[in-house]
Amino acid sequence: MPELSKEDINIKGIAGKALQDEKVLSELLEGILSKADAIRYTSFQVLLLLSETHPDILYPHWDYIADLLGSTNNYTKYIAVYLIANLTKIDTENKFDEIFDTYYSILEGKKTMTAAHVAAVSGKIARYKPVFKEKITEKLLSIDTIHKGSQKELIKGYAIHALDEYIEDVENREPILKFVQEQLQSKSPKTRKTAEKFLEKWGNFSSGEV
Repeated sequence: MPELSKEDINIKGIAGKALQDEKVLSELLEGILSKADAIRYTSFQVLLLLSETHPDILYPHWDYIADLLGSTNNYTKYIAVYLIANLTKIDTENKFDEIFDTYYSILEGKKTMTAAHVAAVSGKIARYKPVFKEKITEKLLSIDTIHKGSQKELIKGYAIHALDEYIEDVENREPILKFVQEQLQSKSPKTRKTAEKFLEKWGNFSSGEV
């Protein structure tokens, strides 16, 4: 699809075509593996929109997308991280159960970008897949010990954003609040600020409060 490489691309327009034409959707799925940056980027933007607005059209391609989590290319992993997170909303076949460990092994890896974005979308996954809420929380609160990279302070800021999305539905909030309070001393100014805002919003919450 030549238009994927254009600078003035119409993301919504192509998404609309993909909804009507399986061939266009197939080209987009191939496009996220293109060596041409413009095609890869545009294909991802269209698929990201579809995963948010019409996840049902991408769900049949779950396995293809999930396989990208094992790519040696970190941008390809990044693409899969976001698409899978959106598809968990309609994961009626519980496919995420099979890839949970693979998905969160990225959080445990050395690469900051991909680990940070796994943390970032974890709030969404916890809301869509409440059965994993406890395991996800455990992962986020353990970044200091499980992440093998050097930018742990930055990643914890993304984790706080994720926790903000579902703490209201957590029965025992003390471990989360303790974790966030500790980040007030973070070496990352961004993470410190994120922690401050979180505690302004949730600091008075404790177990049993609604």
